[in-house]
Amino acid sequence: MTAKQLNFTNMRTTLRRNLYNKLDDLMKVTGLEDIVSPGDKVAIKLHFGEEGNTSFIRPIFVRRVVEAVKALGGHPFITDTNTLYVGSRTDAVNHLTTAITHGFDYAVVGAPLIIADGLRGSSGVEVDIPGEHYSKVEIAAGIAQADVLIALTHFKGHEISGFGGALKNLGMGCSTRAGKLDMHSGISPKVKAKLCVGCAQCLRWCAHGAIAVKDKKAKIDKELCAGCGECILSCPEHAIMIQWATGPREMQEKMVEFAMGAMKEKEQKSLFISFITQVSPSCDCASNNDTPVVADIGILAGRDPVAMDQCSIDMVNNAQGLVGSALKSGHEPGGDKFGGVHPNADWRIQLDHAEKLGFGSRVYQLTELE
Repeated sequence: MTAKQLNFTNMRTTLRRNLYNKLDDLMKVTGLEDIVSPGDKVAIKLHFGEEGNTSFIRPIFVRRVVEAVKALGGHPFITDTNTLYVGSRTDAVNHLTTAITHGFDYAVVGAPLIIADGLRGSSGVEVDIPGEHYSKVEIAAGIAQADVLIALTHFKGHEISGFGGALKNLGMGCSTRAGKLDMHSGISPKVKAKLCVGCAQCLRWCAHGAIAVKDKKAKIDKELCAGCGECILSCPEHAIMIQWATGPREMQEKMVEFAMGAMKEKEQKSLFISFITQVSPSCDCASNNDTPVVADIGILAGRDPVAMDQCSIDMVNNAQGLVGSALKSGHEPGGDKFGGVHPNADWRIQLDHAEKLGFGSRVYQLTELE
């Protein structure tokens, strides 16, 4: 299999060469000018971060990407999709408010903000894909109708998929609410009664009325549960957990197939930039972000999301784990960092499925910029 070319810069800088300069060079050598033509509508997909989270990509870096796109004659917009769970990004009004609060306003990033799936997450376009779970997937209209897709990803852990990288940014992040619901449909969390204190925090995050507190213990109605997993994140006692029998594998595979849909007809018009910095143990959907599991590594860019995620995983795993972080094992260089945080979440599933479908390659050639 042909190795995919990836480009990388570490976090070292000088007075004459800062991270802005290095990001500019990454975009240039990775071929930004090959994918952006004058007049193109360019979707810059990122995660604005849940209220209370601080590990999302800094808006000042996003502005640098916007400026590079404008210099090529493109018309960029900053975008994300609404969440399945109840939080600060459930609908476009609250989502935009959160984004602006976190610094993603026009004055800072230099581009308009558009919530790609509309006011309540129902604005989508159905696209055909050659998947195993799907032959059609519904992609957020703002993504599907754009000419170019640039995915800016904060690489971090995730409680169901092991890690959240470019594939998750594309698959989960570019789908409508109906798509998210379908991806999560095989997952039903369970409550460990002896740990539950009946605080009702999980109720506030459940958008589907699937949780009730009786006799000071939370109970989940499987018939109403959408499987979004946000109750797991919101529980301060760690009393809610995933049932790992079949759901998470299917969710990861479905996520990959939605990622294929997000790139439909943009295979030659997409670019990926992953910030392997402040590598938090859980998703930026959480209302906190905890201590990073490794020190900041750098910024990676490429044209293949599968190679991007494989390389990002390799870099994190080859780093020394940080003492005092959420890591339970794998601290040593070469240890499985995300397996050390989420031991039941096999992150290899998404990469295996993507490569099996011919969506990308896990084989890469890495060039580090000076």
